[in-house]
Amino acid sequence: MKSLGIRNTWLMVKILLLGIFSSVLGFMAFMALLAGEWLITLVLIVVIILGNYIYLSKKPVAAKFFYPGTIFLVIFLVVPIGYTGFMSTQLFKTGNLISKEEAVTQLNAVGLTPAESGVTYDMVVGRYEGNLAVLLTNQLDGTVSLGLRNELRNLNEGEYELGELGYAQSTDGFLVFDLANEPNAEQILSEIKIPVGNDVFIASQGFDFAAEMIETYRYDPATNTLVDVSTGFVWVDNGAGNFVNPDDPEEKLFPGWRAQNSGQNYLALFLDPRLNGPFVSVFIWTIAFSILTMITMFGLGFLVAVVLDKKIRGRNLYRAIMILPYAIPSFMSTLVWAGMFNREIGVFNALLGAEIDWLNDPWLARGALLLVNLWLGFPYFYLVATGALQALPGELEEAAVIDGATSSQIFWRIKLPLVLEILAPLLIASLAFNFNNFNLVYLLTRGGPTDSVDGELAGATDILITYAYKTAFSGAEQDFGLASAISVIIFLIIGALSLWSLRQSKSLEEQR
Repeated sequence: MKSLGIRNTWLMVKILLLGIFSSVLGFMAFMALLAGEWLITLVLIVVIILGNYIYLSKKPVAAKFFYPGTIFLVIFLVVPIGYTGFMSTQLFKTGNLISKEEAVTQLNAVGLTPAESGVTYDMVVGRYEGNLAVLLTNQLDGTVSLGLRNELRNLNEGEYELGELGYAQSTDGFLVFDLANEPNAEQILSEIKIPVGNDVFIASQGFDFAAEMIETYRYDPATNTLVDVSTGFVWVDNGAGNFVNPDDPEEKLFPGWRAQNSGQNYLALFLDPRLNGPFVSVFIWTIAFSILTMITMFGLGFLVAVVLDKKIRGRNLYRAIMILPYAIPSFMSTLVWAGMFNREIGVFNALLGAEIDWLNDPWLARGALLLVNLWLGFPYFYLVATGALQALPGELEEAAVIDGATSSQIFWRIKLPLVLEILAPLLIASLAFNFNNFNLVYLLTRGGPTDSVDGELAGATDILITYAYKTAFSGAEQDFGLASAISVIIFLIIGALSLWSLRQSKSLEEQR
């Protein structure tokens, strides 16, 4: 009976947790459905059904353990990778950030010009029968109208109340908005567009003022063109996210829209003269930075490990001091180093009695970057090299000494090759990590120095990841599609290095 009671208790707890899980995801699916996100809705429903089946059924035992991890793997790894890959094939940059429907709507909104009638109105914004509405008082003849989304309803005297300023302030069923304290005031005003016939609209021109306007542009879905109403000029869809002048395709209307551009982002990195120069230089520096960092960190760490492998006085104290840079958060150390390299108040210039601009000279900045990364990274290799040295059989060194080998021969021909064989996967992992060492580069040099006068975006110390970040979020033109293409290239390089590292580890295990 006691066992049955415990079993029932756990069943109730499981049902309760599944109920909470299903309720939360069900609510998310409902909100996604309201937003028109059918794919997200479908995925959430599948997740709910699978979760309930796996944990209420006795058969899929292994799935009970794999299911949570698989869900998080898909959400935080597979989806971002897939979405980045998809975005790398899109024209998605400043001026082309919205859908085509939104772009046409905005072109119509910004393309309004005053109608020939010249009629203007005093306006009060509010709601009528739950919908956005405006009370309009004609400034020429004083007539009052109630403007709804698709209707202009004239009001007779006695159906409205005049305010102190002499124009209509309220009518039955009309709830006035306090636009001054309304966080979405601009969006509300942009939605006021009441047709009055002959392509003329009443549109807001401020919080309390409206005028009769006419659309400059009219979209023709049959021909997929945009027509200038005043001149009759036709703008055509160039198939690349913009309406353009057919006689001069470089003349475009903005905003444009997101559009598929296949592999143009990748081709631009190698073929566009504005991009391939900076990209190639950044790519070369990224490889050089990663390799030099790996060599220097391992070299210093291994050297210190060999020195402290011998029994010397105060060895434990020296070992503790050696790992201090590893114990301090790297972002704090990087900011401290940045201050030390400061031209005016930096400690290095104070000690040298000079005003060396360490971080604004390309080669000095690169040297500073390598030095700081060496400081941050060598303790790690010191620790792993110490462990590797202790794992080496002592008989090897004893036999070498008996054979007459010198200390340098033992170091170069025995210790170093064996340690390299043990640490090869870690060296490859370090190489891959420094391909993406965003924090160090951005906190120390921000990728600079950069010749911003010539409009350059890539700096002397930029690596691929910081260049992708700048491409996406810095400068006058933010190009998310191009940044995604750079990210995919980084992913392929890191993926290849990781795969090679795994194969090396496997081959080492087989040799042993």
